[in-house]
Amino acid sequence: MSDRAIDDGPKTHKQETVLRESNLTLLREAEAAERLKEEEEKMLCSSSPILLPKSSSPHSSTAKEGSSNPGLTQLQSISNRSVRFPVHRSVHSPCSFSANKKVEHGFATASVLKDSSTMVVVEEEIQHLGIFDVDPSLGQFKDHFVYRWNKYIEQKSLIEKYEGSLEEFALGYLKFGFNREPGGIVYREWAPAAQEAQLIGDFNGWDGSNHRMEKNEFGVWTIKIPDSGGEPSIPHNSRVKFRFKHGNGIWVDRVPAWIRYATVDPTRFAAAYDGVHWDPPPSERYEFKYPRPPKPSAPRIYEAHVGMSSSEPRVGTYREFADNVLPRIKANNYNTVQLMAIMEHSYYASFGYHVTNFFAVSSRSGTPEDLKYLIDKAHSLGLCVLMDVVHSHASNNVTDGLNGFDVGQSTQESYFHTGERGYHKLWDSRLFNYGNWEVLRFLLSNLRWWLDEFKFDGFRFDGVTSMLYHHHGINMAFSGTYGEYFSEATDVDAIVYMMLANYLIHSLLPDTTVVAEDVSGMPALCRPVYEGAVGFDYRLAMAIPDKWIDYLKNKTDDDWSMKEIVWSLTNRRYSEKCVAYAESHDQAIVGDKTITFLLMDKEMYSGMSDLQPASPIVERGIALHKMIHFITMALGGEGYLNFMGNEFGHPEWIDFPREGNDWSYDKCRRQWNLVDTDHLRYKYMNAFDRAMNLLDDKFSFLASTKQIVSSTNEEDKVIVFERGDLVFVFNFHPENTYEGYKVGCDLPGKYRVALDSDALDFGGHGRVGHDADHFTTPEGIPGVPESNFNNRPNSFKVLSPARTCVVYYRVEEEAETLNEEMTEEKEAAAATQVEIEEAAIQAVGVIVPMGISDEDELEGTGDSADDDQFLRRKQSCRCIC
Repeated sequence: MSDRAIDDGPKTHKQETVLRESNLTLLREAEAAERLKEEEEKMLCSSSPILLPKSSSPHSSTAKEGSSNPGLTQLQSISNRSVRFPVHRSVHSPCSFSANKKVEHGFATASVLKDSSTMVVVEEEIQHLGIFDVDPSLGQFKDHFVYRWNKYIEQKSLIEKYEGSLEEFALGYLKFGFNREPGGIVYREWAPAAQEAQLIGDFNGWDGSNHRMEKNEFGVWTIKIPDSGGEPSIPHNSRVKFRFKHGNGIWVDRVPAWIRYATVDPTRFAAAYDGVHWDPPPSERYEFKYPRPPKPSAPRIYEAHVGMSSSEPRVGTYREFADNVLPRIKANNYNTVQLMAIMEHSYYASFGYHVTNFFAVSSRSGTPEDLKYLIDKAHSLGLCVLMDVVHSHASNNVTDGLNGFDVGQSTQESYFHTGERGYHKLWDSRLFNYGNWEVLRFLLSNLRWWLDEFKFDGFRFDGVTSMLYHHHGINMAFSGTYGEYFSEATDVDAIVYMMLANYLIHSLLPDTTVVAEDVSGMPALCRPVYEGAVGFDYRLAMAIPDKWIDYLKNKTDDDWSMKEIVWSLTNRRYSEKCVAYAESHDQAIVGDKTITFLLMDKEMYSGMSDLQPASPIVERGIALHKMIHFITMALGGEGYLNFMGNEFGHPEWIDFPREGNDWSYDKCRRQWNLVDTDHLRYKYMNAFDRAMNLLDDKFSFLASTKQIVSSTNEEDKVIVFERGDLVFVFNFHPENTYEGYKVGCDLPGKYRVALDSDALDFGGHGRVGHDADHFTTPEGIPGVPESNFNNRPNSFKVLSPARTCVVYYRVEEEAETLNEEMTEEKEAAAATQVEIEEAAIQAVGVIVPMGISDEDELEGTGDSADDDQFLRRKQSCRCIC
């Protein structure tokens, strides 16, 4: 759910055990601990050492007597009050020590543990977390960062002590829910508020009288269902539910919290979901065939919703998406797919954001094995797959959601906070208690489940703004003042959870990509955890689409400000990466429109045929659609995102079937026929989308840290900037074409066209010559920027037609000479070998008359031992000579 909606067993410790040990003992035990494994050494950053004791024996004198099925000691959540730590002396290198000796432990815990033996003992005050080097201005909030860092270290250390490691803690799905154990199936559920409990389902005729569960002192219910005749008593793909009696004597049926599949009776209107025991025999299990692809240097993300991916008015399936849509994504040169609405949600129109069953795939589109097929197919195409994960809130549903386990108990015995803190009034959903031990186990295990079981390559965390603050961003207009981010309004428990989550994800999968959907712009959100930051890799640049919508709705073309556009695109923290986008699913939800529909509206119903001249509205619409998406990609961030269908200018809006539209699927599908029909103009926008992705594939400008805007000319309506060694010229003027327009650049030499939105292949007029050489002229006094042209030491002149964007690349003279020599050699060899001649012709075919096409190949030019920079460019750029 978009933040736009805001603005947008064996432990037997007693509860509240107190183990008091001296600091001297702690230091000696920590020094004797085994060395941390490599991943934990990465936690080192510039602050003071944090020394923790070895794990103590679980069988202490404080053990609860008479425990037949004990769980772990419970953790008491710490309030957000400021904490002062002992000060000895300042240092520059912090490290966290934890005992690697694994404690023999069980699976169950309760919600609150108080254990002073694992309280962080800070020998030296943290003076210099790594994040202060990145942004010294954060030093004024040192107390806040020190407090949350130590709370993170404390929580992680407690988990390591009582669970062995964070990675093992996140294997909760191997204990909770339904799991095969020798001789039968064991089902476990954490439900401390239940007085009695039974397991019911198809296997026992929904009569649980013979399948009563036992509860331990930590609220975990357990039952083992023995096999019958060597076969599981609970058949695969059969329905099950958890029946329990709560305090007022009422029995209720609930879908198991850790269920891996859930279905609904399609013949019954508004029927509740049933849990389904999913344990297919080996012959029916999908086996992955392809490895994960390498992590791209810059993600070009294709955001997709499987259910609405069909061209027919119905719910699409995982296998249809894999076979029909993934090839389109690959053909358009995206390197990453982001899948929405994967976690089960009973209300389809929630877009997948009101999750009811966190470990279950959405059954509307198929089975867990079908989803595995999709992900494996994506990997075979070299596409990474991110999952839109929703840990910011949960569905308010009682009968089939996690909320059904809340029957009025205290927050220590619930997944959620109680009262107002546990309810999001705008989303009508429940809010997690991130300080609860079992909630941490549930959510962290959920992340590992999707990584391990389904081979996802990373996540896009939804609703992060709501998690970061107690006010959830409601009625907040963030101005960028640091005090807005670090105050009593900050939810430190949630931040600690996200730090643990990011540490876990990157530990399990170092080449992962994790994106935060945050509209507030909190500093240090996208820096590594070991610096004292939250640990995301990217944040979504959510202000950019809002700016474009504002311009398209409220300003004429003459009123567009070049400076304001550039400011909106570049207004981000230089040390934290962003994924830019002109429009996602949010911008097209009912009540709004896609960018193309805002530009052309009803003209799209009659004016998109290429068999007739384009109307001024259609011509403007196609031109600006290309320019808006491309400048957003080129200047807006270190990654790029596009929502399914917008690459070819999908018309209208998104509207899920609901009572208000007579349950229609008409606006909840993708009309692929529009781009596939050759005489329709949608093909031009799609071709340009493919070309601009290929441009980054060849020149890697998104990953470049070199980004220099040299001109924002309000009168000419022209923006000129450099990204990497490419020079971009955007002319937003509705009428003026500039011949011999002077643009600044960094490097001297010869420049040629790399991409041209006015090319005929992209629906343009073909006014820019692609075979022209543009030679630079030095500007001003070398080394004196103020004497240069627009602060650039060199310049060249171009033709800039109205409403076009053209990209220029610098021709490497050595590469050009080498290509000519190679050509001569190949021509000589061709006289005697016809096959070699054909291969040589293909290798030398490097002239691209109309932008970039999919058939372009990287032209090899040999090695240059004395010019590493030349070699790097040669390897990353194709020659367009």
